[in-house]
Amino acid sequence: MTTHAEIVGWGKYVPNKVLTNHDLEKMLETSDEWIRTRTGICERRIASPKETSATMATKAAFAAIEVADLSPGKIDLILTATSTPDHLMPSTASLVQDAIGATNAGAMDINAACSGFVYALAMGSGSIAGGIHRNVLVIGADTMSRVMDYTDRGTSVLFGDGAGAVVLRATNKATGMLASALGSDGSGADLLWIPAGGAKHPASTETVQNRMHYLRMNGNEVYRFAVNVMAKASLQVIKDAGLDLEDIELVIPHQANIRIIQSAAKALKIPIEKIFTNVDRYGNTSAASVPIALCEAIEQARIKTGDHIVLVAFGAGLTWAATAIQWGMPALPPHLPWWRSMLHRFRGQEAAAKSLARRTSRKIPR
Repeated sequence: MTTHAEIVGWGKYVPNKVLTNHDLEKMLETSDEWIRTRTGICERRIASPKETSATMATKAAFAAIEVADLSPGKIDLILTATSTPDHLMPSTASLVQDAIGATNAGAMDINAACSGFVYALAMGSGSIAGGIHRNVLVIGADTMSRVMDYTDRGTSVLFGDGAGAVVLRATNKATGMLASALGSDGSGADLLWIPAGGAKHPASTETVQNRMHYLRMNGNEVYRFAVNVMAKASLQVIKDAGLDLEDIELVIPHQANIRIIQSAAKALKIPIEKIFTNVDRYGNTSAASVPIALCEAIEQARIKTGDHIVLVAFGAGLTWAATAIQWGMPALPPHLPWWRSMLHRFRGQEAAAKSLARRTSRKIPR
């Protein structure tokens, strides 16, 4: 009997601080009209000094496992997609594993930039389909504000912070991921990148002075790449899933720029009403973009049982990823009894507290 990976839990987290276009007018030579007409973005969320990719990912993870009615101890694997990890090592996924008390889970990060969540979703689904794991937590989290050069209006107006997560569970139902497409073209690596901070250009006085630790982007080239690859990848997974365009109820694209989304919809010849967008309120949250949009689509009842949806993204690398999914869960799952959700959260926090006590006793810095 074939095993499938069904999305049974979902959750998101965005910081409280809102950075509007009018706020940016005071920081840059720009305007609300210039930003809105070129990007569709009105505001974005910015992490507080105490918030990181790991802390945001943890909050999204708790929300997702609560919806799934799953004890953290039953999670087998945690995959965290991020290009702004708390540290080069350990992985952000390991920090999340500890924080939620998933004591039986393996954990690792995936860096495919803005495509990362869809990459991780494909890997998690494959792991379940192959019989290796039964419950996989997939997270997309990025703190893009920490790598923004707020003197560069070409990039700093685009990005925000946040996290989204889903729980994948093994099922015998013919649901979940039907097809996926992952790709990369490394010849475009310098079109969207952070030049320093790795092994090639480790941090130095020179790299800091030259502002090499901030994100740099060739906007025109990335735009052309994105429109073309999002349409092609979407069509590929629809075909590979044995579906037609007419079978797709909703497309959830990476929320990078409204013009890119509109152009990709035109290339796909799909009505804009079938495209979910929230870029106006969050901007580009990188790997968190698709899962945050997925959560909001569910919250707004844009997805119902049996629907076919496409998730598609592009990012630095250059990378791209798409997946076709048949939705199996009710749009709004049954409300958990308060004591069940509290019990799951307590067990996770209890395990996390024990882990913190062990770290403190060993005097290992966080």
